[in-house]
Amino acid sequence: MPAGTAHAPDMGAEVSTTLTQLGGKAYAGESVGREKRMYRVCHGHVTTIAYLCAKLMNMDKTINKKTLAANYVDRDLSWMYFNRRILQEATKNNIPLLERLSFLGIYSNNLDEFFRVRMATLSRIAELEDKSVHSESEHARQLIKQINKLNNRYAGEFEEAVHEVTARLHEENICLLKEDELDEGQREYVRHFFRQRLSGFVSAVWLSAVKQLTDEADEDIYLAIKLQAEGKKTFDYALIELPVAVCGRFVQLPDRGEKKCLMYLDDVIRFCLPMIFSGMGFVHFEAYAFKFTKDAEMEIDNDLRNGMLQKISKGVKSRKKGNALRVIYDANMPKDLHKRVMNKLNLDKLDTLLAGGRYHNHKDLMSFPDCGRRDLKYPAWEPLIKPELDSGESLLKLIQQGDRFIHVPYHSFDYYIRVLQEAAIHKEVKSIKTTLYRLAKDSKVVKALICAARNGKKVTVVIELLARFDEASNIGWSKKMQDAGIHVIFGVEGLKVHSKITHIGMKTGPDVACISTGNFHEGNARTYTDYMLMTAARSIVHDVDSVFTFIEKPYSPVHFKELLVSPNEMKRKFVRLIDDEIKNKQAGKPAYIRIKINHITDETMVKKLYEASANGVPVDLVVRGNCSLVTGTPGVSDNIHINAIIDRYLEHSRIFIFAAGGEGKYFIGSADWMPRNLDNRIEVVTPVYSPEIKADLWNVVDYGLRDTLQGRVVDGKGANEPWTLPDGIPFRSQEELYKYYRRTLDNE
Repeated sequence: MPAGTAHAPDMGAEVSTTLTQLGGKAYAGESVGREKRMYRVCHGHVTTIAYLCAKLMNMDKTINKKTLAANYVDRDLSWMYFNRRILQEATKNNIPLLERLSFLGIYSNNLDEFFRVRMATLSRIAELEDKSVHSESEHARQLIKQINKLNNRYAGEFEEAVHEVTARLHEENICLLKEDELDEGQREYVRHFFRQRLSGFVSAVWLSAVKQLTDEADEDIYLAIKLQAEGKKTFDYALIELPVAVCGRFVQLPDRGEKKCLMYLDDVIRFCLPMIFSGMGFVHFEAYAFKFTKDAEMEIDNDLRNGMLQKISKGVKSRKKGNALRVIYDANMPKDLHKRVMNKLNLDKLDTLLAGGRYHNHKDLMSFPDCGRRDLKYPAWEPLIKPELDSGESLLKLIQQGDRFIHVPYHSFDYYIRVLQEAAIHKEVKSIKTTLYRLAKDSKVVKALICAARNGKKVTVVIELLARFDEASNIGWSKKMQDAGIHVIFGVEGLKVHSKITHIGMKTGPDVACISTGNFHEGNARTYTDYMLMTAARSIVHDVDSVFTFIEKPYSPVHFKELLVSPNEMKRKFVRLIDDEIKNKQAGKPAYIRIKINHITDETMVKKLYEASANGVPVDLVVRGNCSLVTGTPGVSDNIHINAIIDRYLEHSRIFIFAAGGEGKYFIGSADWMPRNLDNRIEVVTPVYSPEIKADLWNVVDYGLRDTLQGRVVDGKGANEPWTLPDGIPFRSQEELYKYYRRTLDNE
């Protein structure tokens, strides 16, 4: 019988297998009938054989390829479900209005990046004509159709949400006015604004003079203009790029009494069209917005097998640079104008063409002016201090005395900055090594490292130049660090360095290491939930130092005693941890898996979680983003439960907890369970041994599994139903964690 089915196994066959494995050679090869008789004899008696037979009934329930395929959600479909969860936040009445606007902006921005990278990769695969990748090409084509279908459906939900939120803002006396809704004072203000701020930055280009629209930037919004001169029956057509980078997307107008009035830059341009085309005799003006998303050629995703990557890379060379993949346009755009615009974009049947509303590039909603209405945003939660780290004592000494942790943004990221600053001037510090993936605009981390180098410390920085969308920033910072005498390593060829580790070498006493789930980035630390372990445990610190050796010499053999490091042994060790839970469950020992993570798409890990579930191990997960698991399948995933939390902070920490027969094994680190993390990046996950920190990690995951206000069920179907618990008690994990940490502070 195929593995993974819900039916009971043949008892005779199971007994035969058991006895054979146990050395019962006399029974090996006997008839099924005899095996069944043996089972009946054993049944009802407290015998070793009966116990072993019963044990086997719950053992080695593996998942075959067919079962896995039937219960595996493609990464990109799961991403669409994830992004919809963000959109759903914008529809909730209990979320402050301006935060709902921000969620709409995040949804839009995420979708742009998704099409620029992931859909670009799928389109390349779909276009391949190589017979060796026919199945992948066909799969990509079908997937594109599914994604476009979902995109069209969600676009309607998005437009409804935008309409509802703007209507609610109007009720709160925050009004977005169109060009024909201005009073005389506001009209004069807009004319003055155009002359003083926009004139010279707004240039109209005749559409007939444009060869290819895709030669233009895809980050911007365009107005397609239809003009008619007095007494003429024919029309002229032009194109205007909105100068959002110059003055922002929203223009604040003079108030109308208590009403705060704003205007989209789009409508400012619409109002000023007679000024832009002054003296040319035009009397009729129409303007319709559109935007397009191009193939980001440099961003070939590495979650592909090598052969496929090579074929795609070759295919890129034959494609016209930056082809458009998605076009969104005003549904009211006249047919004659629409035809002229589309002819400049060279779309094919696989590309996305979406009729939308009056406004596009809603990512700008993330920076919508608050108009002085802080009551329409989340109440401020100031980062909390940690008394044991705020006593004025040496932080390095405190870490040498025992493991410490911070959980940002609940705790201040400043403690990590202070560790670096102290290391930069401490006479007993001889070296600092760290990895940097993303850096803040005005990075205190880099400034501390430069200070250390100037003080004669040996400073080594591994900086990832291929951090998506942060490439230019990282290059700029690397030059400054090199100028200061810092030894800068630009990653590892073929492997992104995504680990978040710092090693501080001491002249006397134990060395110190910091291992984090998130970037050493002050901006991220205000909005991302991340966990950092600060330790002087010799075996862990030694392993951290060895990671830097591996980065500098990636082909030299390096053994890690404590750390789970990819691409070396991380996946194998995680598999072993899951297998141990299965064995412990079979032996009647405590067994469970509790994980908080961003993404789970790696087929091996999905399979192992299914096997754990099939063998009776409770698997409770908090997964923010991509998730390829399908829950609730009898005999496969009925012991798996997944909550996804979208809230004021972006859930980013990776926490892994295994029962380990009652011992309790805890880990934190940088790696998600995706092929890129486990196979194509240098990632670091560390064990946690401190009972205090273990208890805190348990709380973090447990609170996530109890979140009924911001949690949604992940089941592989995309419904995103609200997470519920039998007790029916409303619970918001981020708020409760903040309260918990504050109570801890009050009790000090």
